[in-house]
Amino acid sequence: MRLSWAFVRVLLWLCVSEWSAVTGAFTQALDSDFTFTLPPGHKECFYQTMKKDASLEIEYQVLDGAGLDVDFYLSSPTGHILASDFRKSDGVHTVETEDGDYMFCFDNSFSAVSEKVIFFELILDNMDDGEDPESWKEYVQGADLLDMKLEDIMDTINSVKARLGKSLQIQTVLKAFEARDRNLQESNYDRVNIWSFTNVVVMVVVSCVQVYLLRSLFDDKRKTRT
Repeated sequence: MRLSWAFVRVLLWLCVSEWSAVTGAFTQALDSDFTFTLPPGHKECFYQTMKKDASLEIEYQVLDGAGLDVDFYLSSPTGHILASDFRKSDGVHTVETEDGDYMFCFDNSFSAVSEKVIFFELILDNMDDGEDPESWKEYVQGADLLDMKLEDIMDTINSVKARLGKSLQIQTVLKAFEARDRNLQESNYDRVNIWSFTNVVVMVVVSCVQVYLLRSLFDDKRKTRT
């Protein structure tokens, strides 16, 4: 069977580009997350450059800190507040974007003594670099060169890529929930131990006082003359 050079080039291009696309679902910056410590009385802001007609999704959680709460707001490149939360432990916000730098801030200024450990994840959609996804068709010279449907292969691989990226996103969020619950349990464990120790000390002191009082009631301090 003779294979044309165009057919071979198409197969090679598909293998290289689609493999890099599938593996890139785990390494590209389209989905990114970050965990940081926000000191008491401070505010921390981050910036994300977006393109027009794209989508920006921000999900955050307070993993540790008294109250597990923080103030949050998201502003557009023109300075308008698009979303805001007050004293919340988690939140999810999605906005359609335009060209410019979007700013989102976490504010812990209402807390004077407690620092907060905050996790957030950014999910950017429609952030392509303008490359034509159908550019592979230029290597095809005639519809009868390929018996298989390359478009179906592309759709299948893109679907696998999207599902793998979504799985990674869900696992990251679940890890954040687990970390927050673990910190809360450890904090409650320390409080229970301290309270139990305090109760034991109080009980011992009360017992000693009671014994002393009972003995003092039966102690005859009068001197006996002989």
